This record gives sequence, structure tokens and C-alpha cells, in this order.
Amino acid sequence: MTDVLIVGYGPVGQVAAILLAQRGLTVRVVEKHTTPYSMPRAVSYDGEASRILAACGLADVLAPAADDPVTELSGEYTWKNGFGRTLLHVKVAEDGPAGWPDSTSFYQPGLEDRLAERGAALPGVEVLRGLEVTALADHGDRVDVTAVDAAGAEHSFTAGWVLGCDGANSFVRRWLDAGVTDLGFTHDWLVCDVVLNEPVEFKPNNLQICDPARPRTAVSAGPGHRRWEFMRVPGETLEEFQSLDSVWRLLGLFDITPDTARLDRYGVYTTQACYADRWRSGRVFLAGDAAHVMPPFLGQGMSSGFRDAVNLAWKLDLVHRGLADPALLDTYEVERRAHVQHAIRMSIDSGKVICETDPKQAAGRDSVMLAALRRRTQQRHARSLREAVVDGVLHRAADGAPAPHAGHPAPQGRVTAGGRTGRLDEVVGTGFVLLTRDDPAPGLDVDRAAFLDVLDARRVTVRPGDAASAADGDVVDLDGVLLTYLDGAAADAVLIRPDFYVFGVAAGPDGLAALVDDLRQQVSARALQP
Repeated sequence: MTDVLIVGYGPVGQVAAILLAQRGLTVRVVEKHTTPYSMPRAVSYDGEASRILAACGLADVLAPAADDPVTELSGEYTWKNGFGRTLLHVKVAEDGPAGWPDSTSFYQPGLEDRLAERGAALPGVEVLRGLEVTALADHGDRVDVTAVDAAGAEHSFTAGWVLGCDGANSFVRRWLDAGVTDLGFTHDWLVCDVVLNEPVEFKPNNLQICDPARPRTAVSAGPGHRRWEFMRVPGETLEEFQSLDSVWRLLGLFDITPDTARLDRYGVYTTQACYADRWRSGRVFLAGDAAHVMPPFLGQGMSSGFRDAVNLAWKLDLVHRGLADPALLDTYEVERRAHVQHAIRMSIDSGKVICETDPKQAAGRDSVMLAALRRRTQQRHARSLREAVVDGVLHRAADGAPAPHAGHPAPQGRVTAGGRTGRLDEVVGTGFVLLTRDDPAPGLDVDRAAFLDVLDARRVTVRPGDAASAADGDVVDLDGVLLTYLDGAAADAVLIRPDFYVFGVAAGPDGLAALVDDLRQQVSARALQP
């Protein structure tokens, strides 16, 4: 019996397989397509997604400086109106709060190749292509899975849990009989992926033209690849809109012609904004597009799927090892569904600005945005995507509400320890991390220390300084990111979850003891006796 069977092997399924296998679980993947999809879909991911990919062991191969790179810095992102006036301008931070660029542009087939290579290198990962799952049976202690191949022959598998990463038309979601809440934001966009015959530097690298006569987009799709998108406007038939003549006519708005570029693919994409009403039934879960679909304007679809995968992976690991009560798995939907609803709403709000086709409404929008630009208030827009987890496995105040700072994304800076310099995750490792400004021993008795050891939690004491001043056993906060965070939280310690969200902060030995006790209680004190 396999520990986890994953249905679907797109990027979210790939990340889930890697994160689970790295924790020692056996993973079988069943994918109905015989080969990976060869064309890009997503074209950017955020800093939190970069942190998750790095946790998958892909930091070096996905670096822009890697051999045969598939990523590049997103750089500048500008919105203009139909008259060419700038409505919004964001210079994407190259070193954001997660310790990675706030946005990375990438070529999806290349990313999937790197993920597949990483999965193939891990023991315990088996990928079966050309099999379509047709039935599930949850027996309470296992799940039986039936799939058919191209010849119609049936194949049977058994797994401890099943994770549906099988896209917006998910079979697993239908099997769950999970309703879908549709927020009703739909527009047709013609997506054109292009390779230019000669390299061209685009400034800005990513452009949104909010023209009511024809909303359109020009963005990076990774090194050597570009994407242009055009919205279908009122009075335009779908047949004429999606013709090849229409493609080149619209690309001509950007001086792209058959003489200067090759068209990799084109097709009409209809935006959706929806989420499943239920993400779990017993031993079966949903993740990625199977659980939620959102408009593409903020590049949060795939990044949200990665957050699903890393959230569920550490919880399944604890339950699988007998270190947590299975009720811990209920917090997956609690945490992720509320979190992704924020991303969907933000994407809709951006889409309403971009997709406006009424000239009078567009003129009003322009006036508001131009005034905001003059006041320089719009730069806050990008940061608002760093949403906190509002419920679930979080340190609680006396009234039961999440304590201050609990659920917020944890910062990451550069540190030096043991002669190694790099980001916190790569120097001290991932998993639970207890980061303190002083020796935590006064707040950790034998039982609490043993509990953290059972969790494989890293205990990290940081101090200020530089690489030259580091002594044996020191973890030096080179950029001051971590100590500044503790100062801002009026805390001496922060306990970070394996998905890089803060469980809670504490001041003093008594506060630290309460913090650790609360975590033990929430994951099940009975199961985690040292």
C-alpha cells in the first residue's frame, strides 16, 4: 500500500509529491496524460512560492543564473490606460520578505521538467502516466483507487490518503460531491505565446494596458518567451476573435509579425473565480485548481496551489508518523480555503480594473488611479497579497483568538552558521523552527525540549554581526531581518511552522513555555509524548 496517491502531475501535484517524499512517505502519482503538457500556462510565481520550491531542493536549478535557465526576475510591472498614461507602476523587489524576489517569471514546461527530475531522484516516488482515475472507495483506514488505461484495462491501487491535484475539471472533486462557489467573474482572453526571432529588451518587462477599446497584456513567460493577451470586447464574436488572422492582427498592436516571431500557441481562455465548498472527505483531499480557480491578473493561481501542497504535507507527515491526531488534517481546509478566498477576491478586484470596457467608467477609473499615483499610495497593493492565516494551527490568546503575529508569513533573511552563508532555510533547514534571540533553555524544560526534538524542530539562536565575527555555534543575522522582526513583535522567540507561517511569538521564558505547550496541545499532546 502506498502512503499517498496523487491524482494529477502538474506543478502542484509535483510539488506535493516532492514534499511528501522528502519526509519519507511513499507516493504514487496517477496522471491521465501520457506526456507533460508542452506549452506554458502560468507565467509567474511569488516569493512564497519560491521559498516552497527551494524547500523542494530546486533553488539552484531554478535560479536565473542556472545553466539553461527557465526563470528570470519579473522586474517592473506597469499598468497604462488607453492613452498611454501610467496608472500603476511597481518595481518588483528582488529580495522580498520571504527572502526571494516578490515575483519570478518562468517558462512552465521548463519548471515541470525540473520538478519531474527532482521527483525521479527521490526514493518512494512512482509516476504512472496514461492512466485515468475512474473510481475511489474510502474504507476509513485506506482508499482503493481504480484507473483505466488507453486500452480500457483497469488498474487497482491502495493508498493511505488520496490527493486530487487533477485540475479545474477534477474527477476527485466530483467524487467528493463538493459544491463549487462561483463568483461569476468571466471574460474571454486570447492568449498568445510567442518566441521572438531576435532578442528584445522590453521596458517594462510586464505591461498591462487598461484600454476600454481592447484590454491587453504583454508579459514575460520566462527566458526567451513572451506572452501577449487580448480580451474579447462587446460585439466581437468568438469565432472571429480566435481566428489566426485575429491573432496576428492583435499582435500587430505590439509590432509583432510573422516576420519577427514564431507563434508557439494561441487559444481562448475564459477567466473563472471559484472555489470548492469542501476540500476533504475522510482520507481524500483537493489541492490546486481542483480546489480553486482564480483570474490570472495577480499570478496567484499556481502559487496558491503550492501553498496548499506545503500546508497539507507537514500535517500528513505528522499524522502518518503517529505524532499527531488525525483531526489535525481538518485544519487544512480551514486554513487554506479562507486564505485562497482572499487571493481570489484580490484577483477579481484587479480584473475589474483591467477588464473595464465602458469608456465613461474607464475615465473615472483613470482619474482615481492617476490621483493615487501622484500620492504614491499604490505601492501597497503588491504587499497586500501576503495574507495571514486567520484560523487553524495558531498560537491562541486567553480568549481563544489567534495571538498577535500568529498566522503571518515568517520573514527570511541571510544568516551565517558553521562557515556557511545563505538564506535561513538553506543554512538551518526547514520544518518547525524555533528562533530565539537568547538561549531558550530557561523556557524549555526536559519535556518541552523532548517534544521539539520529536517534531525535528530546529532550535536557532540568532545574534547580530557579520560573517567575519561568527563563532562556532553562532547563527548570525547578517541583514538584521530576523532580529528586526523580533523587535517589532516585542518578542524573544518565534516558532515557525514547516509551511513558513508563524505559529506564534513569545516574550520571556514563561511565554516560550506557553507557546510550546500550545503547539503540543493543538497537534495532540497524547500522541506526542516524548
